[in-house]
Amino acid sequence: MNWQPVGEFYGEFVHNNPMRVSMASIAICASVCVVLAGCHHPRTVALSGATAASGVTTIHVDVTRGRHRISPLIYGVAFATTQQIAALHVPSNRDGGNARTRYNWLQNCSNRAKDWYFESIQEDSKVPGASEDEFVKGSKAGGAQPILTVPALGWVAKVQPDGSKLASYSVAKYGSQQYTDNWMPDAGNGIRPDGSRVTGNDPNDANQPSSPAFERPWLQHLVSRWGSAKAGGVRYFLMDNEPGLWHDTHRDVHPDGASMAEVLRDVQEYGALVKSCDPKALVCGPEEWSYLGAIESGYDLLYNGNHRFGKYPDRRRWHGWLYYPWLLDQLRQTEDRTGQRLLDVLTVHYYPQGGEYGDDVSEEMQLRRNRSTRSLWDPKYVDETWVKDTIRLIPRLHEWTARYYPGTKIGITEYNWGAEKHINGATTEADVLGIFGREGLDMANYWTTPHEDTPVYNVFRLYRNYDGHRGSFGNIGVAASAPDPDRLSAFASVRQSDRAITVMVINKALRGSAAIEIALRHAAPKGVASVWQLTAGNRITRLPDEKLSGESLKGSVPAQSVTLFVLPPKGA
Repeated sequence: MNWQPVGEFYGEFVHNNPMRVSMASIAICASVCVVLAGCHHPRTVALSGATAASGVTTIHVDVTRGRHRISPLIYGVAFATTQQIAALHVPSNRDGGNARTRYNWLQNCSNRAKDWYFESIQEDSKVPGASEDEFVKGSKAGGAQPILTVPALGWVAKVQPDGSKLASYSVAKYGSQQYTDNWMPDAGNGIRPDGSRVTGNDPNDANQPSSPAFERPWLQHLVSRWGSAKAGGVRYFLMDNEPGLWHDTHRDVHPDGASMAEVLRDVQEYGALVKSCDPKALVCGPEEWSYLGAIESGYDLLYNGNHRFGKYPDRRRWHGWLYYPWLLDQLRQTEDRTGQRLLDVLTVHYYPQGGEYGDDVSEEMQLRRNRSTRSLWDPKYVDETWVKDTIRLIPRLHEWTARYYPGTKIGITEYNWGAEKHINGATTEADVLGIFGREGLDMANYWTTPHEDTPVYNVFRLYRNYDGHRGSFGNIGVAASAPDPDRLSAFASVRQSDRAITVMVINKALRGSAAIEIALRHAAPKGVASVWQLTAGNRITRLPDEKLSGESLKGSVPAQSVTLFVLPPKGA
């Protein structure tokens, strides 16, 4: 079977480089063995002048059922500017990805790894830690929590004393290679003309060894400059990035697959480092690349790719344990022995594996996107890609943490469903954010930050700042249901600040409006309801306010639209 790249390569390259290139595709063969863990007179609201199709879809909302807190951290992004953070009113900003794996705070440089010719490149300043300080400053100025990456690979980048670049695969030293950097011709891609990989290279060519002792002064500096987590400093630290792919992405310094024991050791050592510098800081990890990455270590991924046998030697070493459950159980045992929790948030990255992450907006792909979000929650949905499993990612993470390390929160700290410039990407993202809130995810970060002129950007605005005055979807989730989530989904909440009831209705259908009825229970709102809508025109439009009576609201929503109803509280 072939698995697709996790997708951050292109986004990270764009973030770190002034040039623009298309993302190179990669495929690694892996043998996958998936082991499963389990009547008033309503007023009619005319929406955008749409003509309702025959039949009515009833959305049931009960404000007394399913009440739970929606974490604001699920609306996070990555590499956002201060202006973007403020405009979107997002709560967190992640500084992560492949380049952060080898960030050298002392020289303020990083290695771009496989994303760009394994080059170590000076950041904008030679001042130690300057780029991370600027990231923290910019995030805080916009009102977001910065999320920083702690390198744990064992190697960090190095540049020449004058700041000049260094490359891991010098053509002069290791011979001709398939591709070289036009701006640094001596930097090769580590693959010979015959397709074989350069092996036996010296990691010291463009890198230097690292350790918790090397990282400690940087973490101490962050506390000294920005304050402790309790006092408003940096609160979240990621344990590196996608260790299950180090043998490919960072093969110049880590050609072997990362074992379960190696990742455990890294979380223990670097987690303890974070806690020793700031006891109230939260450790998040291990930041694996996918659902498969959560059950299969990098060691077994590489082994099966090379041998094409599903023997899983690393898993067998630990008596058949799946990776994440084993890691959680080991960390629980560590806390039992030491009294110290070293992992606060269990994190994973998630990209649908059927080509959804990309710009394909063919009808077939749009329909696939509409369905694929069910992999986040639905026990009846079998993933339609090579994974061919009932992933139900968020419930599964909840089950793992509850069973193996109670008290651990869960996060999806990198994800993207593609089609950012198209309304299909927007309806999908609206569905994803609604699912995150409904299913009780604790934190999430989009990769990276949608551009200001895209429909996906406006979806974040609908949830976080629909009126330009920080009007947002509520923070207390309540029960909402619709009969066919592949065509139309709905999410509801109560906003604690003013007790308003908010209902987000997402019509995923590619054509044809949908007649809807929002049937409320235990709500009885009165007065005026506001309606905000995003369509393919890519503009959030405030529709005329509507007077309400009773517990029913009827109307229609256009094809491929996201509509937010803000209803007054009960009795208002």
